[in-house]
Amino acid sequence: MSFSTSNPRLTVLGKYTAGRKVPLPLVAARISAGFPSGMDDFIERKLDLNELLIRHEAATYFIRVQGDSMTGAGIHDGDILIVDRAEEPRPGRIVIAVINGELTVKRIARRSKRLFLQAANDHYPEIEVTPETPFEIWGVVRYVIHSLE
Repeated sequence: MSFSTSNPRLTVLGKYTAGRKVPLPLVAARISAGFPSGMDDFIERKLDLNELLIRHEAATYFIRVQGDSMTGAGIHDGDILIVDRAEEPRPGRIVIAVINGELTVKRIARRSKRLFLQAANDHYPEIEVTPETPFEIWGVVRYVIHSLE
């Protein structure tokens, strides 16, 4: 998959391809996000992140974000998005779109039979998609990967 633009906001990292699986331990105990709780020393099973994150293997790709228009949705500059082209791009979902020849990540909204792409940052206006607007959806964002450091 390739897309070229003079001012890319997203960088396509590549299509998902099944490869070497690295099963990691899935601990059966739930972790407390409030007060600390005792940790059971019990591994429920091995978990392959591909199994958890990839729903439609042939339709999945990764893309890196550039910019801050979606910080309110937990998507930050430098994050990697896992995008599924087989998912239905319904209102409320976050999608990768090409609008006027530029890649963008935005939330789909519909009001009074009109289609909009909304940022999750008040510093960015929503974009109305009219029948005359060159527009294509490249997939639905399923997961965001970012470092906490």
